[in-house]
Amino acid sequence: MMKSITANDLKIKGITLLDQLVSSEQGAFITVGGREQYVILSIEAYNYLRECELDAALAESEKDNQAVKSHCGTIEDHLKRLKI
Repeated sequence: MMKSITANDLKIKGITLLDQLVSSEQGAFITVGGREQYVILSIEAYNYLRECELDAALAESEKDNQAVKSHCGTIEDHLKRLKI
């Protein structure tokens, strides 16, 4: 479970607090006015999530290719399909 910190704590404790959060936790939410507004992640966690996002996009495009939702051809062929 992610810990929550306040923007004021972050302002007062700075990078020391960030180092503690990413080394000991899965990350943290920064709350502003009592509402979660931002997320702090280690670079490793961020890169993992980004890789998952890219894998999902690749899987979706492969699914589209199998469903013949993509076309190969020239610009002229594309324009004909668009009826321009």
